[in-house]
Amino acid sequence: MERGCVVWLTGLPGSGKTTIARILEKRLSDAGRMVEVLDGDEVRENLSPKLGFSKKDRQIHANRVAYVSKLLSRNGVIAIVGLISPFRDFRRRAREMVGNFVEVYVKCTVDECIERDVKGHYKKALSGEIQNFTGVSDPYEEPENPEVVVDTENETPEESAKRVLEKLQEMRYV
Repeated sequence: MERGCVVWLTGLPGSGKTTIARILEKRLSDAGRMVEVLDGDEVRENLSPKLGFSKKDRQIHANRVAYVSKLLSRNGVIAIVGLISPFRDFRRRAREMVGNFVEVYVKCTVDECIERDVKGHYKKALSGEIQNFTGVSDPYEEPENPEVVVDTENETPEESAKRVLEKLQEMRYV
């Protein structure tokens, strides 16, 4: 059986996590790998619909996602997680729980994310309509030692995905 792993994409809302995850999914699937994307919004709706956005609720949600991704990875699946996971301790716990963990910091400034704001969340957060919004009224702690940093302001999503794939090859997951 091929080795599974968890590719944990972390970054501000609107930084490009989902876009990069979908590109990775296609490339890995085309290469014959079993892949599953655990997208933040979809997963929250199905695993944690009653949780809010307090730090405690976010931790519970991140733990659930880490657990599911661990189950997938131990069965040879490359689980691609696109989750804001704003706190370093959340990501540290996920890394410890999973083992085969590849942290990818999807780097993008708040100003650029506000420009992109495809869902209108930043506008609502800035007006006070949404509370506890990462990057506006809640902090985002940048990763200290991620395996990969992609800069979505200065590279295309395809370039970012290519850099992640190169790291997965280097780490012998693909």
